[in-house]
Amino acid sequence: MPELPDITAYLSALEPRVLGHRLERIRISTPFLLRTIDPKPAEAEGHVVTGLRRVGKRIGIGFDDDLWLVIHLMIAGRLHWNRKGGKTLAAFEFDSGTLTLTEAGSKRRASLHIVRGEAGLAQLDPGGIDVMGASLDEFREALTRENHTIKRALTDPRVLSGIGNAFSDEILHAAEMSPLVQTQKMKDDEWVRLYTATQTVLALWISRLAPGGEFPEKVTAFREGMAAHGRYEQPCPRCGEKIQRIRYADNETNYCAGCQTGGKVLADRGLSRLLGSDWPRTLEELENLKRR
Repeated sequence: MPELPDITAYLSALEPRVLGHRLERIRISTPFLLRTIDPKPAEAEGHVVTGLRRVGKRIGIGFDDDLWLVIHLMIAGRLHWNRKGGKTLAAFEFDSGTLTLTEAGSKRRASLHIVRGEAGLAQLDPGGIDVMGASLDEFREALTRENHTIKRALTDPRVLSGIGNAFSDEILHAAEMSPLVQTQKMKDDEWVRLYTATQTVLALWISRLAPGGEFPEKVTAFREGMAAHGRYEQPCPRCGEKIQRIRYADNETNYCAGCQTGGKVLADRGLSRLLGSDWPRTLEELENLKRR
């Protein structure tokens, strides 16, 4: 799912292409995409784009009549500019070019909401704070309102805005922290490390993904240059130990046991249930189990 750096890249690319331009027509090819019935899509046609905004992990396009198109790409949705051919869920024809929305696979999870004004946008905002503009105290206060693992807290859209599975892995690797640390048990120095890592990692990837110019066409959760996410069993770029993982539902958490957990291998739900007391607790035990 596109996260804060990816959404920022889309917004940066859209600004010179649609801001100040008129939307001439909206074409929606599937009834499952549009999640609102009022206002109607046609009400935005003929109006000029006056604003672009990130709403959590959504992209908001605002018009001079106070309407907003709010696009949620979910896992497989992607945006394209002046792309010809291919199956599209929607096409937004501006006087400057055409923005299309596609979605890989058969699960139609991407969505389009059409809302009116700030009140409409607020209903779509989960409420998490903007991490790039937050102070250390604000960051800590948001993450400690409830006691959860730091991985869960970082990815909760009600707590922080725009961070998901991929960049939370990168943040925790940079902070050298276990994903299972409880937020209400963290020490002062850990908060400084986590806050600094969050700001640094997101700023780094925003600079890499949103430099301006070409429209982003290769938005993915797995990127060359990532330290932990998507790098299971590859060497950690910091210490050389193999990256480990915890799998759950459709997601997995990637981490380095050497850098983040003091050499302890964290329990994977499926395998740890299967192996029980034979579950390896250290990297050495894990390697011995693999050899057996």
